[in-house]
This record gives sequence, C-alpha cells and structure tokens, in this order.
Amino acid sequence: MLASENITILKSINASKDKIGRDKAWELIKTYKTVVIGKGKKFQEFEPVEDNREQVLKEAIGRSGNLRAPTIKVGDKLIIGFNDDMFEKFVKQ
Repeated sequence: MLASENITILKSINASKDKIGRDKAWELIKTYKTVVIGKGKKFQEFEPVEDNREQVLKEAIGRSGNLRAPTIKVGDKLIIGFNDDMFEKFVKQ
C-alpha cells in the first residue's frame, strides 16, 4: 500500500520480533508533538504529555501488550495502528 502511494520506508522493524512494551512505547511517543492512533473505525489525536500518558498508552498498546503496528513517523506526527480515514488524512499528504 505505501509503495503504491510513492511513500518511501526509511526504516522497518519486525513488530513480531522486536517488541515495544509500555515504557519503551512512551519513550518514543512523548518525543512527538502529535500522536494519531487508529483503532477499528475511529482514530484519535493526542498531544502526548505526562497528564494523558495512561490514556495515550491505553490506545497505543495492543492486546499483546506491545505498541500497535504499523507505527509510522510522518513529519512531526507519529501514526499508530491502522484506520483507512486516518491514513487518508495523515499519511497520503
């Protein structure tokens, strides 16, 4: 899908081998101005700050206890999970 949109992947990590748990996920997430998390048919935007840490992690961490995949950096945003509308709005810019 990304290739068909002429989006270049600079770094790829195998999520099934390289697990990113809650603490490591937060260390990554908090470095971004905006985090967009897709889950099912909806997505939410967050400004990750310590006050909303648990809410952000609740959405960003999957049932496995690891960061949802895919996770994509787009400019100053971190896009986590998948939702068609979210990808249309934030990835296909």
